[in-house]
Amino acid sequence: MNKKIGILATVCLAVLAINLDTTIVNVALPSISGELDAGTRELQWIVDGYNLAFAALVLAAGSLSDRFGRRPALIIGLLGFAAASLVGGFVTSAESLIAARVVMGVFAALVFPTTLSIISNTFPDRKERAAALGVWGAVVGIGVAAGPVTGGALLEHFAWGSVFIALVPVALIAAALAFVLVPESKDPSVDRLDFAGLGLSVAMLSTVTYTIIEGPEHGWTSAPTLLGFAAAAAFLVVFIAVERRSSHPMLDVTLFRDPRFSAASGAVTITFFSLFGFIFLITQYFQFIRDYGTLSTGARILPVATSIAVASVVGAILAPRLGTKAVVTTGLLLFSSSFLWISAIGVDASYAQVVVPQMILMGLGMGLISTPATESILQVLPPARAGVGSAVNDATRELGGTLGVAVIGSVFSSTFAARLLDGPYGDLPDGQLAAAGESVGVAKAIGAGSPELTAAMRDAFMSGLHVSCLVIGLLCLFGAVAALIALPGRIVTPEHSEELAAELDPVGT
Repeated sequence: MNKKIGILATVCLAVLAINLDTTIVNVALPSISGELDAGTRELQWIVDGYNLAFAALVLAAGSLSDRFGRRPALIIGLLGFAAASLVGGFVTSAESLIAARVVMGVFAALVFPTTLSIISNTFPDRKERAAALGVWGAVVGIGVAAGPVTGGALLEHFAWGSVFIALVPVALIAAALAFVLVPESKDPSVDRLDFAGLGLSVAMLSTVTYTIIEGPEHGWTSAPTLLGFAAAAAFLVVFIAVERRSSHPMLDVTLFRDPRFSAASGAVTITFFSLFGFIFLITQYFQFIRDYGTLSTGARILPVATSIAVASVVGAILAPRLGTKAVVTTGLLLFSSSFLWISAIGVDASYAQVVVPQMILMGLGMGLISTPATESILQVLPPARAGVGSAVNDATRELGGTLGVAVIGSVFSSTFAARLLDGPYGDLPDGQLAAAGESVGVAKAIGAGSPELTAAMRDAFMSGLHVSCLVIGLLCLFGAVAALIALPGRIVTPEHSEELAAELDPVGT
């Protein structure tokens, strides 16, 4: 058991580095903009270049790790991630930083599904695996939610590059531990690579992710966006057709007929759509509306991270006893309630009395969703094929998060700009009005010194926040209904009958 704990600690350290990187950069964007002369478009790609490479390659990476071995995949991924992070901390142009972020995403795609595969193979017993996944889920949630506070703490003392350089020792330590502690495992049944499936999965995921990222820039109904989604749909159709006919498919698409796999994947997608959309909005609310600094902003997001950590462990304990349906549906209802509550928040709402309870409710909901849903996905596949199942889980997380930032960002921007036009900002020259409508920071700078303009900017921001959170809340409510209908309850199979008997009669009478 001590060795198993060491393996779990190793993979958790690896996912901590990978998930910190998804949000740590957000609080550094103002500094990066000034130091590298990066415009809005460059800043967006500095954030999303990582997500694009991650989401596009994660399915292929999961299959490759199954084929060639999870231990070398984990070590190579961590070493490559460390090298790209080090380069990213010292680049001198926005274009170079975007390239470094893409490379970070490539190696992160190799690391993330491998960690779940290793857990699945190290903990074959369902109770042990559920507990391990609870810890893993807690670390994932902490990594995503604690990114802003970690970045804020670094920026208080160091330059913007520190947010990348700080991840280097974490990744290197995880790689060293993996070399010492993690045993080799692979899928012995894989004879040769499914090159067609690998290529089509990369084309499909990269196209849809790129289209989502570029959607707000071109417009959601513009020709480039519609063509992008059409191309992604075409790649998906061809991918399904090829995989169904293949004697050695990278991904058995018939798995999606199993609600333990498909409905759980949908729940994970909705969860990370909501979380990333929330972090995108709340960091701006704290910095532009409440005038908090970078460290103070990050620290105020900690209630989400803490409650995610607690609920992830609780969710792992409850799911085998109450069933995935009950736990995940409850989590989605809590998630929905928190966002519907936020959609009515006031501009000067008390942080301690209003915002903190909202964050705790949100974190508890996410913890109850993420770990049981992940465990449900992994249950469908044998341990030897855990890499692909893990990759599907990871792809839904990244696509959900990228879609959350893009869609919620677009909803927010549209509402914010429309509200500005209805107020005193509408009297500004066209150039200033357009700039104010595209950036909260610009609108705040233009309104500095004018109480009327400042009040209008705050009102427009809150309108955008309210509408965006209402959209997220309704989506989570829809997800709760879908989970209640589609997810299985506690199913007793022959392999779990002895476990159930032990729970009902612990003394063996």
